Amino acid sequence: MLSRPPETHEGQSVFDEYIQVPVIARVVGGHRGRLDDYKGNVESIIRLAPGIPASALQGIEEFSHLEVTWHFSQGSDNDIELEPRSPRDNPAWPATGGLVHRNHRRPARIATSYPRLLRVQGRDLHVVDLDADDGTPVIDLVPVFQEMLPRGPVHQPDWPSDMLRSYWKSAEERP
Repeated sequence: MLSRPPETHEGQSVFDEYIQVPVIARVVGGHRGRLDDYKGNVESIIRLAPGIPASALQGIEEFSHLEVTWHFSQGSDNDIELEPRSPRDNPAWPATGGLVHRNHRRPARIATSYPRLLRVQGRDLHVVDLDADDGTPVIDLVPVFQEMLPRGPVHQPDWPSDMLRSYWKSAEERP
């Protein structure tokens, strides 16, 4: 997935091991341009790759949401940042390590989203609230099972809520 392994200051790769994953679908429509906020109420399509039979989706329409794993394909291997930094370069938020950020600067540039499934038409899954851009490669998708969601209370510091205050606001409200 990485075209050029990130290097340490000594010029050596920071990773010892790699895997390859297939692209099973692509995002069609929806967001464009790696915008940080106003991701809500945007419809897009997850279109299966030609080699995946439409029958692989049989029964998925009975679920309300999908768990979609996708690749930040518009990012670059040169963007990977593991050292602590303030999210969105905002000094009001604490510097956190690269594995604490949820963006394209992560080593594998992989993200997971939970869009609502609107309908299935052949090889197309029509969804809303998928925050991946048009053309994004999808490497996995499954229906959301309530039993597989986090167990117990979920807690976090205040800064993610502050940072993401406008994330799921309707795209129509974008200034």
